[in-house]
Amino acid sequence: MLEAKTREIRGRKTYELRGQRLVPAVVYGAGIDPKMLTIDRNEFVRLYQEEGESSLFDLVIDGKETLKVIIQDYQLDPLLNEVIHADFRVIDLTKPMEVDIELEFIGESPAVKALGGTLIKTRDFITIRCLPDRLPEKVEIDLSKLETLTDSVHVRDLHLPEGVEILDEADRTLVVISAPRSEEEMKALDEVATEIIPAEEKKESTEEKEGQA
Repeated sequence: MLEAKTREIRGRKTYELRGQRLVPAVVYGAGIDPKMLTIDRNEFVRLYQEEGESSLFDLVIDGKETLKVIIQDYQLDPLLNEVIHADFRVIDLTKPMEVDIELEFIGESPAVKALGGTLIKTRDFITIRCLPDRLPEKVEIDLSKLETLTDSVHVRDLHLPEGVEILDEADRTLVVISAPRSEEEMKALDEVATEIIPAEEKKESTEEKEGQA
């Protein structure tokens, strides 16, 4: 739950809100007219860290009206790295919604720890469709199942609750193990680097001479 207060469009300036650790926000979506709000910055950050960007939660306005919303977007101050604005979208609980769900990687891969492989994550979210009350909080990928240098995880390997449809292609790779380079490959890379560096030095020397002419 997150509490909010109605904000007049011609009310206090943004810098005045920041001084009180308040953040201007807007809520819009199914069945309502957009509303201008203020929220507590610390409470918003706490909620975001606990629930994530895609979770459904209660937004309580002026202690009276409760709306089911998700965090649609937020903006950060590029210098202070603080939240300066937030958008909330009201969700119709009777209609399926499409949303990106963050992937949570847990455990440690034996192929990395014991065989020296490199873990490569090709994506950190998937797109799903479901009714709001079936929206999962997170999707976990257990890295401990990646035991060999040829193991990988694809969308088709994920197991989500009943009623949750994954919209990404089943063959999309999410995690893969890259085998360590052999001595022959490392030697070949060293030889290429040895050839490239003198060539670059020769080019720089030629450019310097041309510049002095």
